[in-house]
Amino acid sequence: MKIWKWFYPGIRLKRWIFMLLLGLIVVNLGLLFIFSSYFLGFFQGEIALWLRFLSGPAFPASLLLGLGIIGLGLFLVIMALKQTISRISREEDELVEHLYQEEKLKKGSKVVALGGGTGLANFLRGIKFYTSNVTAVVTVADDGGSSGKLRDELNMPPPGDIRNCLVALADTEPLMEDLFQYRFSSEGHLVGHSFGNLFIASMNEVLGDFKAAVRESSKVLAIRGEVLPATSQDVRLGAVFADDSCQLGESIIPLQNKKISQVFLEPENCPATSEALRAIKEAEIIVVGPGSLYTSILPNLLVPDLLTAIKESSALKVYICNIMTQPGETVDYSASDHLQAIYRHVGNNFFDWIIVNREEAAEELARRYEAEGAFPVSVDHRKLKKLGVKIKEENLLLQQKDSYLRHDPDRLAEVVLDLLED
Repeated sequence: MKIWKWFYPGIRLKRWIFMLLLGLIVVNLGLLFIFSSYFLGFFQGEIALWLRFLSGPAFPASLLLGLGIIGLGLFLVIMALKQTISRISREEDELVEHLYQEEKLKKGSKVVALGGGTGLANFLRGIKFYTSNVTAVVTVADDGGSSGKLRDELNMPPPGDIRNCLVALADTEPLMEDLFQYRFSSEGHLVGHSFGNLFIASMNEVLGDFKAAVRESSKVLAIRGEVLPATSQDVRLGAVFADDSCQLGESIIPLQNKKISQVFLEPENCPATSEALRAIKEAEIIVVGPGSLYTSILPNLLVPDLLTAIKESSALKVYICNIMTQPGETVDYSASDHLQAIYRHVGNNFFDWIIVNREEAAEELARRYEAEGAFPVSVDHRKLKKLGVKIKEENLLLQQKDSYLRHDPDRLAEVVLDLLED
């Protein structure tokens, strides 16, 4: 570390260095006072005055004053040195702890998490404290809200889910997170847009490449890990319903309130990003979910290259089942129904484990969800075992009053990594 960096604002070291200099000046003033009063007189021939000082019964007042000034200066010097050493010691302790944690995270398990929406971001908030070798592969099929507007107007992949994952993995001050998640509410062209979406869109315009825009945005937020789009191609999500009707548009599909039979991407043969394929090849554990089954999770698994890479991977494959059913997508779905829906699209025996929640929601929160048509996902053990998957059932709820039912990020990360250790 360069010396001048200790003078950065906020280090709180400059005041003590100033006090140290002041103390040294005061000490020198005291010495100068004594020197000028006595020793200088000696060299000027006033030997009698000097002899009277040596033989006198008490120190002259001028000497006492000089010694007092020196004492004050020494006090300032000692205080400044004590505080400076203490401050530097604390900074070094913090630096050592930071370096230790950084090295510890670098040695963490290689995790690839696939999904989108708030579910994936919630998982990332927990896993980043256990490993920095985490890669989030995010769907780019979103076409609603701010992401949809930017997608249509700028001909770019939707940034919304990417932004959520970047913020979730960020190692920044809370203000930076609030800034990236801030959504304009005033009238005008910016209404509904989040600052983070606009930032990524601007970076995309400057660099001319969406992957590069995400990569540079990651540096700004100093994220732990990596966030990658599943594909760089412009893709749209479509659904075929139980009545054989069809609907194109990720944001519109849940609004149909019909039972979904199948989802698909247009174009079907969209290529995966090379970085995502590399991450899957190197992964020790691949985690899918939590998140909206048909509109966040399956769009990633419908990218042919990604699906092939996951199937060929020797990594442990885990599905995190949602806590609640979702109106418009998974009405009345049990845990096995979620799994069977995925298997209809990707083939059987895809996962090694399924993680399910067994904790009951607080009554007030449960009633609020019921009013919206959402209910706890039931865990049908027998059917799950028939699907050839091992079950990890834990208390995973993060219950906060006047909030949403979410997985506890820290507890969920622990459970996922425990599976890998076992």
